[in-house]
Amino acid sequence: MKKIYLSALMLSCIVLIGCRNASATENRTVNISTGQQTEILQENSTSQKNDPGYTSNANTKIQVAILLDTSGSMDGLIEQAKSRLWNIVNTLTTLRFKGKTPEIQIALYEYGNDKIKASDGYVRLVTPLTTDLDLISEKLFALKTDGGLEYCGTAIDKAVKGLKWSTNDSDIHLIYIAGNEPFTQGGISYKEAIGDALRKNITVNTIHCGDINQGIRGEWKAGADKGNGKFFNIDHNAQVRYVTTPYDDRIDQCNVRLNATYVSYGSIGRERKISQVQQDKNAESISYANKAERIVSKTKSVYKNESWDMVDLAAENEDALKDIKQSELPSELQGKTETEIKSYVAQKTEERASIQKEIEQLAKQRQSYIDKELKKSSNSSEDDLGMLINQSVIEFATAKGYNME
Repeated sequence: MKKIYLSALMLSCIVLIGCRNASATENRTVNISTGQQTEILQENSTSQKNDPGYTSNANTKIQVAILLDTSGSMDGLIEQAKSRLWNIVNTLTTLRFKGKTPEIQIALYEYGNDKIKASDGYVRLVTPLTTDLDLISEKLFALKTDGGLEYCGTAIDKAVKGLKWSTNDSDIHLIYIAGNEPFTQGGISYKEAIGDALRKNITVNTIHCGDINQGIRGEWKAGADKGNGKFFNIDHNAQVRYVTTPYDDRIDQCNVRLNATYVSYGSIGRERKISQVQQDKNAESISYANKAERIVSKTKSVYKNESWDMVDLAAENEDALKDIKQSELPSELQGKTETEIKSYVAQKTEERASIQKEIEQLAKQRQSYIDKELKKSSNSSEDDLGMLINQSVIEFATAKGYNME
């Protein structure tokens, strides 16, 4: 079975960025199984004020809507999506716009699954646009494949019309749709759906799973061309190989201490803290190295949980701590005074910052080790593809005025 060699930047890029004005770049295609020249995908999403994880701020947004085919033949695709999630996050966090880190919002749809109602076009919104990365992970790992009809036009139409896309000219709006059946199926024309996307400044990118010529004949490339986006072809059954490093275990040990700095509150606090640990386990179920990628993501500003964690809440607005009812406080803070609560949260804040700094230093050493190991790989064409992806992402970001840290 073919193996894909990943670095934190390399495969992360697959869902990364695209320009609303695609005239600045030229559509190319690359087959991951042949190493021929190709292009990538990108995606986009936005949050609503009532959506989980939504936070209002003046920062630029990168909005990514990921549309996954979950029909019976797509188990490999789902596994690759699980493997790439934290790589994607880590790459997105290197982007800056006018010196600021953009807000990352991700939405997830599944389509082509018989368990979804025919009246819904076999398309289901899994999560709305959200900054809650643990929620995305939780829902992604819960996806199950089942045979069905894959209507790409319908899936795109629902993402375009069902999500609230931002209107800031500096924001990046991306749809990323992956599957293997002809792009033309269903009652809604992909051309019509993509036309609506373009009117909202949304770039549509396609990722075909299987033979590249079949993907072209099935109009996956035509869909990307119509959407001012990228066409990407992969072997969705290829195994993703991570490089295990001497730093992974130390990063994992740091994570135990990092999780202890989260102070849950409210009706969902305990549940979300349990979920946080579960997403650590989910990442480890892919590989120990993948878990390390997730832990590194937890040091980034985009990993924020102010909806249930008092430390993140205080970072947004320290005065908000006063609004938490005694009944919503964790057991360790029951009966404490306002001063004692603030002091406890401040202590956890300091501890977290120290642990995150330790992880960041280990992450740099880890990435250096991975880069050296990848250079030794005999699969040079795959490494070349990674370089093409990296260069393309940087090109797209630069065209929008972004730079990489």
